[in-house]
Amino acid sequence: MINRVWTKHYPEHIQNEVEIPNVPLTAILQQSVERFPNNPALSFCGNEITYKELGLQTGAFASALQQNGVNKGDRVAIMLPNCPHYVISYYGTLTAGAVVTQVNPMLVGRELEHILSDSGAETIVIYAPLVPVLEKVKNNTSIKKVIVVEFNGHDKPVNNETEFSAFLQGAQGAPKAVSIDPQEDLAVLQYTGGTTGRSKGAMLTHRNVVANVVQTNEFFKDEVQMGQERYLTVIPLFHVFGMTSCMNLSMLTGSKNIMLPRFELEEVLQTIKKEQPTFFPGVPTMYVAITNHPKAEDYGIDSIRVCNSGSAPMPQELMRNFEAKTGAKVFEGYGLSETSPVTHCNPLFAERKPGSVGIGVPSTEYKIVDVGEGVEEVPTGETGEVIIRGPQVMKGYWNMPEETATTLRDGWLYTGDIARVDDEGYLYMIDRKKDLIIASGYNIYPRDVEEVLYEHEAVQEAVVVGVPDSYRGETVRAVVVLKEGGSATEEELIAYCRQNMASFKVPRELEFRKELPKSNVGKILRRTIREEVTKQT
Repeated sequence: MINRVWTKHYPEHIQNEVEIPNVPLTAILQQSVERFPNNPALSFCGNEITYKELGLQTGAFASALQQNGVNKGDRVAIMLPNCPHYVISYYGTLTAGAVVTQVNPMLVGRELEHILSDSGAETIVIYAPLVPVLEKVKNNTSIKKVIVVEFNGHDKPVNNETEFSAFLQGAQGAPKAVSIDPQEDLAVLQYTGGTTGRSKGAMLTHRNVVANVVQTNEFFKDEVQMGQERYLTVIPLFHVFGMTSCMNLSMLTGSKNIMLPRFELEEVLQTIKKEQPTFFPGVPTMYVAITNHPKAEDYGIDSIRVCNSGSAPMPQELMRNFEAKTGAKVFEGYGLSETSPVTHCNPLFAERKPGSVGIGVPSTEYKIVDVGEGVEEVPTGETGEVIIRGPQVMKGYWNMPEETATTLRDGWLYTGDIARVDDEGYLYMIDRKKDLIIASGYNIYPRDVEEVLYEHEAVQEAVVVGVPDSYRGETVRAVVVLKEGGSATEEELIAYCRQNMASFKVPRELEFRKELPKSNVGKILRRTIREEVTKQT
């Protein structure tokens, strides 16, 4: 039974259960190479690459990997910001039958060493300025081949490194065909945080990733014009959201992928003005920045029709303001690295409920179970842990059988997220289990408090954490960034909270900052803030 009783929201022309083609992930790109050979596939720094050119360069990269001893199942690490080299390396690795190991370019040496050692990667494609970080840990890993990317075209390899363009030019003929079992063979190792503090690699098969792209495309197909859309890709491709919702989805639909290596507001607005993107997958902090720019409308932001927001909860006030400025519709969704990642989204074809992450995408089952044992399904409207089952759910964690057994039980993925479902099947995320604040016996979900703070006219960003308290166990602390020109005191904001929420939820402490720590994808780092404020107590 797919989506339980909630398939009723799907109209006849959109399938609530989709057939997943039994093909490798590379088929997504090849299909568009054949169908739209002369369409621009990638746009970067004023240069474009057509689908035909992308197909040729991907094949050359695969052939060069094979000539350098990369075999089926070997891991190839990619440590790059958004750029054409990323897409070429990603699909080229898969074409060679190898497994993409996604690496965040912001990792420090210790973190990089863990991922390279854990994955056993022997080849890495890396941005030139990051080579010194690699060199410090390389001898403690299995890395043998280093392929260096430099945007300005003046790669100057050191030691035994090979520049990217030279690596492609060294390819001799077409790559050897590799037999792929989509159900079993891995496409991607997607590293994510572990409960023990060690980053763990979610094993995503070819079928997992293909399924999620097909599911997402089916869900949004009323808005997608094949071969004509323009995706603004600021979300990092090493992040699972960027991988699926920007790169793979744009490849499947024959769209133009407009790539930016980082989110810099003026550069983003200038790119919007020039390229006129139609789809803008993003995170709330990106929408905050655009919404608060005094002249955002002057950059033609009304070209954007669809924004799918993920990675972090979308404050309702922010959504209303962004939509008013752009005319676009923001569809908040939900997913995890372990689910390739999309499992839920507010639908274009049915009611969109602000505050909800929507209904399950096609072929996705979900239910809310008790937080303790995770066995009993809780009544509609009550909170519990959300568990998920579908073709996009990972195979398991790389080299971590105990973590796998804890997370995957009886065919269900236990997400560790607290949520509730209404009587129409719309999912409402409450918080991470580990983010729950328990003060004087009361359960306090940070998002509830943050939603109220975001509604205050002076607040630009807010995050709420629990800090140790000798009497209450924990107490609520808010960290706030005010809008430029905004004015509010600690007493004023606490009084505002007191007027708009139960007294036990009201922050006892409130701190102002000029900015909040964020990940590469723009997600506010709650754990970092919690650690910082805990040290202050």
